[in-house]
Amino acid sequence: MMRLAKILTGTALVCVLASPALADKMTLKFGHVGKPGSLFETSVNAFAACSNKALGDAAEVQVFGSSQLGKDKELLQKLKLGQVHFSLPSSVMSSVADEFGVFEMPYIIQNRDHMRRVQAELMESTFQKAAQAKGYRIIGLFENGFRNITNNTRPIDKPEDLAGVKLRTPNGAWRVKMFKLYGANPTPMAFSEVFTALQTKVIDGQENPYAQIWSAKFQEVQKYLSITGHVYTPAYVLVSEKHFAKLPQNVQDALTQCGRETQDFVYEEAARLETDLLQKLKDGGIQVNTADKAAFVEASKPIYDEFATSVDGGKDLIDTVLRLAEGS
Repeated sequence: MMRLAKILTGTALVCVLASPALADKMTLKFGHVGKPGSLFETSVNAFAACSNKALGDAAEVQVFGSSQLGKDKELLQKLKLGQVHFSLPSSVMSSVADEFGVFEMPYIIQNRDHMRRVQAELMESTFQKAAQAKGYRIIGLFENGFRNITNNTRPIDKPEDLAGVKLRTPNGAWRVKMFKLYGANPTPMAFSEVFTALQTKVIDGQENPYAQIWSAKFQEVQKYLSITGHVYTPAYVLVSEKHFAKLPQNVQDALTQCGRETQDFVYEEAARLETDLLQKLKDGGIQVNTADKAAFVEASKPIYDEFATSVDGGKDLIDTVLRLAEGS
C-alpha cells in the first residue's frame, strides 16, 4: 500500500510539473463502470499509476469511471473502434465467448489461490485464445469478486426463498439461467441503472460483491443482505488486439507488465474490502444473514450439466477448473 501511495503521489507530481512540450504525448483512455470507492476504481487507478510511471513521456493512461465512456457492452464496441484503449469487463465476457461462462458456474471458484491456478493453467491456452478470436486481448486479470444477494422482499437462506424475486443480473445468459433455476425473476440491466431501479421498486434486488454494493450505495435502498457467495467473477484488463498491436513495442511491454504487477495489489485490496465493507454494511443497518451454501450447491447441478453439454469443450473445462481447486 505504501508503494502504491508513493507511485500515485509521484504520478500526480509529474502531471503538475509536466512541460507544454509533453502535452502531445499519446493519451490512452481506460473506461470502466465502477463507482467512486469501488474495487474497480482502485484497481484501475493502481494500473494507471504503474503504467504512467513506466511509460514516462511515451504515453499517459487516463481513467474514466462510473460508465463515463459507456456501459460494459458499449465499451467493448468502443475498444474495437479504437475510441477507448482499455476496459474492465467482468460477467459480460460470458456473452463475448462461451469459454468465459465457466466462471458463471455457481461456486466453481473457491478462493483467489484457486483462481491463480486456473489462470496459470488456462489463461493463455483457453481464455486468451477465446478473447483473441473475438478481436480482443487480455493484458491483466483483476477481479469483481464473490457475489452476494441484496433485496427488499425477504432474507435469502435457500434457493426457494428467491421465488418471485425480481432480481437484477448483468447481461450474461448463464447468470439469468442460474437465477431462473433458483426460482427468481432475473432482469438483466446495466450496472449504472440499478440504484434508480431499486429506489423506484422496478426491481426487488440485485447481486454483487460487497465493494460494488457499498460504492453504489445499494444499502440505502435495500433491507436484506444474504451472504451467498454464489459466483466469483474475475475482471479482465481488456484491449483491442488490432489497436494494441499498433502501439510501440515499449508501450505494449510496459502496459502488459503493469497488468501483471497490479494483480497482487488488487487481490490484497479485495480481501481487505471483504472484511471491512461487510462490517460497514452491518453498521449501516442492512439485515445480514448467511445463506445455506449446501442448498445452493445442490440446486446448481442442472446448470453445470447444461454448460457441459451445450458448450464445446464445456465438460473438460469444468473438470479442469474443479481439479485445480484441490489445492485450495
